[in-house]
Amino acid sequence: MKRPGPPRLTDDDRRLFRDAIGEVQRLAPVAPPPTAAKPAPHPRMFEADEAAVPGELLDMNFDPAALEVGEELSYLREGYPPRLLRQLKRGQFSVGDDLDLHQMNAAAAQASMVAFLAEARQTGVRCVRIIHGKGLRSKAAGPVLKALTDRLLRRRDDVIAFASARPAQGGTGAVIVLLRG
Repeated sequence: MKRPGPPRLTDDDRRLFRDAIGEVQRLAPVAPPPTAAKPAPHPRMFEADEAAVPGELLDMNFDPAALEVGEELSYLREGYPPRLLRQLKRGQFSVGDDLDLHQMNAAAAQASMVAFLAEARQTGVRCVRIIHGKGLRSKAAGPVLKALTDRLLRRRDDVIAFASARPAQGGTGAVIVLLRG
């Protein structure tokens, strides 16, 4: 069903309309008023984030002991290919045994390391981890057991390479040591 359109205007209707409204004067076109300039964007979220930083730092939602402290240890005996050290750093060797030096003084730590490495060689363990700690409670001299571990391992003929452990294995608080087979 078709809807009927608007009624058609006749000439009589047009004449009646013009008589009713009278004389019409056409207006000249007027330019639209200028629009106000848009304000520059304001970085409200950035400012809110920046303002929140000092408070978040004071909350200490992280464990300072989990932060890496100090330098990584790394050593490769002369005559061995550099890829061996890269593999060690990437964790591509299976650790066969661990020694934890926490709470030991330097003399006890040294004796424990010597005995531990000798036992590893005798039992055929080729890769070991020595946990020396990060030295967070060390005085101005720095991490004592870490430096002792570095010196002792560099002097041993049975050590091929060593490197600081991956973060999941102790990070800079432990070394992975590769021994001669």
